[in-house]
Amino acid sequence: MDIAVKPQGCTNMKLRQLLRRVAQHYDAEVGKTGLKNTQYSLLSYVCKLGPIRPVDLAREMKMDASTLSRNLRPLVTAGWIELLPGPDGRSRLVQATAAGRDKRQEAQRRWRVAQEGLNTLLGPERVVALHALIDDCTERLAPVQTEEDTDG
Repeated sequence: MDIAVKPQGCTNMKLRQLLRRVAQHYDAEVGKTGLKNTQYSLLSYVCKLGPIRPVDLAREMKMDASTLSRNLRPLVTAGWIELLPGPDGRSRLVQATAAGRDKRQEAQRRWRVAQEGLNTLLGPERVVALHALIDDCTERLAPVQTEEDTDG
């Protein structure tokens, strides 16, 4: 690292500011379908992976089980996702309903409008560079596996 280069400000705050702006941009479009961005993401995962056990869905989405459970509730209430009995009496499976698949398709069209709008606002080259930087930083910040993680 060049000694003359010294980051200024709080990286966490700057990322949160950017995330809020980007989320507002997507919310303005996806929200037209009655879904929040987080609900669209969850519904998309369920459509793609379901039927799936909640624990596996949480792992795929990199979220904890209690957050997943809380986020599933409104989608179940709306009739877009259903909880089915699992292979044994104690487990359950999460699956999108036909209405949920239709809702996801509607939201996906709005998401595409939001993505294309962001590409226009920022420029495609900047978006590609941002994605590469985010991917690189995510990989560098990934938790290091310990021997405990690899045992068993």
